[in-house]
Parts: sequence; structure tokens; C-alpha cells
Amino acid sequence: MAVLKVKFTKTKRDKLAQLLWILNWISVVTGVILFSLGIYLKVELIKREELMAQRAIQYVPNMLIAVGLIACAINFLGGKICYDCVDSTKFLRWKLILLPYIICTFFFTFCVLAGALMCYSMRGELEESLNQGLAEAMKFYKDTDTPGRCFLKRTVDMLQIEFQCCGNNGYKDWFQIQWISSRYLDMSKKEVVDRLRSNVEGRYLMDGVPFSCCNTFSPRPCIQQHITNNSAHFNYEHQTEILNLWMKGCRQALLEHYTHIMQSIGLTVLITWLFELSVLTGVRFLQTSLENVLKHGDPNSESEGWLLENSLMETARINLNIIKNLGKCNQIDTRVAYYGDMEFYLMDETTLRTI
Repeated sequence: MAVLKVKFTKTKRDKLAQLLWILNWISVVTGVILFSLGIYLKVELIKREELMAQRAIQYVPNMLIAVGLIACAINFLGGKICYDCVDSTKFLRWKLILLPYIICTFFFTFCVLAGALMCYSMRGELEESLNQGLAEAMKFYKDTDTPGRCFLKRTVDMLQIEFQCCGNNGYKDWFQIQWISSRYLDMSKKEVVDRLRSNVEGRYLMDGVPFSCCNTFSPRPCIQQHITNNSAHFNYEHQTEILNLWMKGCRQALLEHYTHIMQSIGLTVLITWLFELSVLTGVRFLQTSLENVLKHGDPNSESEGWLLENSLMETARINLNIIKNLGKCNQIDTRVAYYGDMEFYLMDETTLRTI
């Protein structure tokens, strides 16, 4: 029994073909949108790739770019097919191509769905990448004279200013690393030498943060050194001076930024998937209805269209048998039959093939 059987008149078939032609061209536009979103996401990730430990997360924008390009090609072909199918006589030129086209498009829609799911599943991998990348960038913040690292100070400073954040998980992360270059330390001062010697690794650690951590909305001048020393500043209590520095860590700030982008892109891709699926369903109804018209021989006659010719279980069983038979066809029986002067391969009980 056919699944979702619908009866079509000549007028309904023509209107369906015209509608699908328009929808396929709209799908070409959605393919361009997917391609553009992939480019946008790729650029956003590249802009801050030096703050990320892993480059593997580029597979998501690459997937969107590929899906967008394929969507443009598939829907352009679908539009051409549907345009020709308005005339049932032109359907003959596409008859053998249409079913493989529908099958390929069906599997392609799952690639679109996979792209949408990737956008939502990327958060954990992105968070780990940001956590490692930011920690590494902060460690080399002071190396402004080292080739390949001299840009990291500016990058981290601009990040903290733009996203109003400080450190990896918070401002106290700066207390655990030497972020001041040794070239700016006065080694003639006993305080500096003692601080270097007091650390096992010989690092100059202090309870201070870079200027980019300062909260621009603070009512008082920024206190970025001796942050935990209340006596070093007038009328100061570091436990309550929450406005002095940005409290949010940059990992969380960047994660929220990218999560918002990924959720927006994921929703767009999901809507595109539903739209592609609806267009594919319409093309399937058009194909089956036109094939039934050819069986009747009258292009103006009514015809039935369906989504599946048999039930889901029956369709699965038929396809499984086809796959099994394909495997058997590769096994050639080497038994030979002779008929007069001619020699044959015996393929099965009723079939002979001439050598």
C-alpha cells in the first residue's frame, strides 16, 4: 500500500511543477546563505585562532561552506527539472535521472541536518580549546621581543578591552604568571630581586593585572597593582571593590560570544533543512504522478502520486533484497554448457550467456 497517496489532475500537476520551480530557486538562495554563514564563522574563528589551542574546530565552517555550495548546485538542477516537468512530454528526458536525483538529495538533506547538529555540539570542544589557548597566550604576554609571540600582548589587551573580561577564568589568573617583561624590571632594586628569588622558577609574580583589565565604568582610578593589599590604597577593600576590574573571565566571554553565533547559525541551518525536506517531498510527488501519467498514455489524465510506493517495512525489505542480489550478481558460475558448436556460461537454472 502506497504511503501518502494523492490524486493529481493535469492542472494540479502543472501548478505543483511551477511551485517547485520557484521553491528550488529559493533553495538556491538558502544555499548561498549557508555558504555565507560558513564563511562568516570561519572568519570569526580565524580572527582569534591564536587564542585557541586546537584548529580542528574549523571543520564546522568548512562543512557549512561545502553544504552551501552543494545546495546551490542540487537546487539549480532541481529547478531546471521542475521547469521542464510543466510539459509532461519533456519529462521523458529527465525520467531516468529524476529518481537518482531524489535519492542523492535525500541523503544530502542529512548532511544539512548534520551541519545544524554540529553547530550545537561544538560548545564543549570550543570551551576546551579556548581554555588551553588563552592560558598559553597569557603565558607569553610578556614576550614582546620574541618573534612569533610579539603580537600576543596586543591581542590579549584588545580582547580584554573589547569583551570586558580579565584573565582566563578571572583576574586572579594574572597573579600566577609573570606578565611583565624582564627588560622592564629594575634589577638594582632589592624588592625586585627578592621577589624573583622567592619564586622557585625565578618568575616575577605579583598581585597585579594589565591595564586592559581595568573597568572603564569604575568610579575611581583603576587599581591594577597591589590589588590584594588594602593598606596600599586609600579607602580600599579589595573584597568589595568589584567595579575596579572586569570580573568575567575571557574564556567565558568568548564562549558566550561564539555560542550565540553558533546557535543562530544552527537555527538557520535547521530551518533550511526543513525547507529542503519539504521541497524534496514535493519533487517526489511530482515524479511519481508523472510516471503514472506515462503509464496511462494520456498527458491530460488524472494520476496518483505518493511518497513511497509501498509501506515502510515493505520498501526496506525490497531494498534489502536488491542489495543482496547485487552481491550475488558478482558471483559468476563457471559451469559451461555446450550447444552444438557454441559454448555458454551457465548463470543460473534458466539463463545462458555466450562466451
